[in-house]
Amino acid sequence: MEKRWKKTKNHEMGQLKDFRELVNRAVEKYGNEVAFQYKVKKNGNKIKESRTFAEYGEDVRDLATSLFNRGFQGKRVALIGENRYEWCTTYMAVATGGMTIIPLDKALPEVEIRSLIQRSKANCIVFDAKYLEIFQKIKQEGNTDLMLYVCMDPVDDPDILYYDDLKAEGRKLWEEGNHQYDQITIQPDKMTVMLFTSGTTSIAKAVMLSQKNICSNVNAMPYFVLMYDTDVLLSFLPMHHTFECTISFLYGCLYCGATIAFCDGLKYIVDNLKEYGVTVFVAVPLMLEKMYKKVLKGIDKQGKTKLIQRMLVLTNGLNKIHIDIRRKVYQPIIENLGGKLRLVLYGGAPMEKSTILGLAGFGISMVQGYGLTETSPVIAAETDYFKRPGSSGLIMVNEEVKIDKPNEEEIGEIVVKGPNVMLGYYENEEETNKVLKDGWFYTGDMGRFDKDGFLYLTGRKKEVIVLKNGKNIYPQEIEFLINKLDMVEECMVYGRPKNNDYVISAKIVYNPEVMEEHYPGKTEKEYEAIIWQVIKEKINAIMPNYKHIKEIVITKEPLIKTTTQKVKRAEELKKLGV
Repeated sequence: MEKRWKKTKNHEMGQLKDFRELVNRAVEKYGNEVAFQYKVKKNGNKIKESRTFAEYGEDVRDLATSLFNRGFQGKRVALIGENRYEWCTTYMAVATGGMTIIPLDKALPEVEIRSLIQRSKANCIVFDAKYLEIFQKIKQEGNTDLMLYVCMDPVDDPDILYYDDLKAEGRKLWEEGNHQYDQITIQPDKMTVMLFTSGTTSIAKAVMLSQKNICSNVNAMPYFVLMYDTDVLLSFLPMHHTFECTISFLYGCLYCGATIAFCDGLKYIVDNLKEYGVTVFVAVPLMLEKMYKKVLKGIDKQGKTKLIQRMLVLTNGLNKIHIDIRRKVYQPIIENLGGKLRLVLYGGAPMEKSTILGLAGFGISMVQGYGLTETSPVIAAETDYFKRPGSSGLIMVNEEVKIDKPNEEEIGEIVVKGPNVMLGYYENEEETNKVLKDGWFYTGDMGRFDKDGFLYLTGRKKEVIVLKNGKNIYPQEIEFLINKLDMVEECMVYGRPKNNDYVISAKIVYNPEVMEEHYPGKTEKEYEAIIWQVIKEKINAIMPNYKHIKEIVITKEPLIKTTTQKVKRAEELKKLGV
């Protein structure tokens, strides 16, 4: 394994100890290069603006100075809003200013926002205008620890401070000689970031992360994937999530010098890929699978499916002998993905192997990673040079991973030890003790290693269906097969309890357009019969009897998901009455 790392490293592993060093390094190394690109509304039009690394460093300093001067050193600042420049500035100003940052999920309902503000004991909230009414109510109720309310947008409320005014206040203090910001001592081992888990199967827990935790991940990344100061990243996944925050913002932008461009929204992804000249895209499998299906549909409509299949055999074969002509041959396809896309980093869930191979076949480097909020987040990743489609890659160089209690298939729970492992769950010693044992973090994910050290995930421990005969069924394996069907948008496989055993069942979200195209004039009841027949013929027929799907439920309504597109299984099962 060590030889493999030495071959893949692009330069010496980073030695960052804290975020202050990260920001200072970015300012010194990249200075007047563009760090952020975004759009602002002016006179009814959206105008492109940008900020350099040097300007970003000054904005971070000014905002931190203002908060420091207002007595917030050592306090907690919650942050909620769309991916935007002010979000990134606030995050780092708080973290480098001796405070704790609490990024909140922008999709949370009002009741959950109120609950997390109370649970986190936040002293200040920075938000965008979308949440104005919510925080006006919270302020009026007065049952939180909030002392300062800051809006990223100008609002007509004297009790709400405008973000730009707060920053200008800090700039003035700095110019007048208030340089306390430079005197702040960062404590890298203490909690700087409090993150709430997505709660796909239970109530969200507050994860305590230190700057040492997160910097250890940033330090290890050059051994795996390197971005360049010529790269442009499209920031689409929610910034509050540690995957997007660490990989795009902290590593890609601040460490590697890549420019972050903020996406205008889901329906504008392709437009943004083109207009910003995006070269790197960080995504989740569900999004990529949908993009790939659209690409294949476009190829099929042009009647070129067989031609492309023949060409892929040729170009993939040439690539194996180091003759890579893929991007030239498939340039029209790449143009539909922006024209410059060279690297896709994805994680959050395993992805169907055919999608990985398909996109890679067009000349796009596909790199899968695996991790959790509790591990800052990356545990394993493929590298620029070593990939194994379907795997989660190799273990990070400064971490240890083992498989706990492996079964006859060598599958067991993935446990990890290293400087990236969280400090614990905030005010939840019971849950902390369940997952942290003798320095090892028990992930709750099931997996195995192959002979070369590549890690494979088989599903969540809580999701594994254990039949009365002792057989284990991993829903993810069956979901992959169902999702391959053209008529299926997404699905969830689960076990319905019956007679002290489980009936293997699937909730299937069908594609109405595909069904209408191939089966015009049919009712949803008839759709169900058609899909059920296809399941029997194409899926049950290739699996052992104990894995056979016995029941299906169909719908055209999307499954309930987190902002990172993970299915909220607990909520779905509740809807199903399971």
